[in-house]
Amino acid sequence: MLDAIELPEPGQEDPETLSEQVFRRIQAAIVKGDIAPGSKISEPELARTYGISRGPLREAIHRLEGQRLLVRIPHIGARVVSLSHAELIELYEIRESLEGMACRLAAERMTAAEIDELRAVLDLHEQDAAFKAGVGYYQQEGDFDFHYRIIQGSGNKTLTQMLCGELYQLVRMYRLQFSATPNRPRQAFAEHHRILDAIAERDGELAELLMRRHIGASKRNIERHFAISMGQGASSKATKTRGES
Repeated sequence: MLDAIELPEPGQEDPETLSEQVFRRIQAAIVKGDIAPGSKISEPELARTYGISRGPLREAIHRLEGQRLLVRIPHIGARVVSLSHAELIELYEIRESLEGMACRLAAERMTAAEIDELRAVLDLHEQDAAFKAGVGYYQQEGDFDFHYRIIQGSGNKTLTQMLCGELYQLVRMYRLQFSATPNRPRQAFAEHHRILDAIAERDGELAELLMRRHIGASKRNIERHFAISMGQGASSKATKTRGES
């Protein structure tokens, strides 16, 4: 929760640096689920927790709104984003299309050295303790992220701005949430290797197809999750109704 986040000592940093640090800490807490989806963001509480003035805090909140991690609701204020099933599926449909395109371009444009670095990223993922235990997939951001590297390798600035900027942390939030689904980590790792092999062979058409299938598999995983959750909810409601009759 918020009070568990380590913070710089008040007065040690200038407002700009402090705002950046607070931004990163709130961002990480939201993406990892330490601040739950739908939670109301209280500026006075955050200001007290972080020992900063409202100015730097509002700057950090504004940046989080720009990343779509916070949404501002009239007469209520800022809340942590909580996508509906339909909104989440739409997000993955966008990923399927745009990351597929990025993968095709990466097969055409990535240098041999960049492809070797991407293979080294997968080698690092394979050594992750959670992955070895079958309970999750390596989820570090930026250059340690397989998807991020491919998007960067596309050489398309507009795609990069959308997928590595505007939507990146929102996508990471839900990738983390569903990464621990049984059997999915090893399936995803195998899919990553097939995508990389297609890129290395400079087969853009195959690389795009494999990436679309990869994200499509993740989308179906989310749909199964929601179906199970709805089934359990309906079952609980029916049990409660029977108990009240």
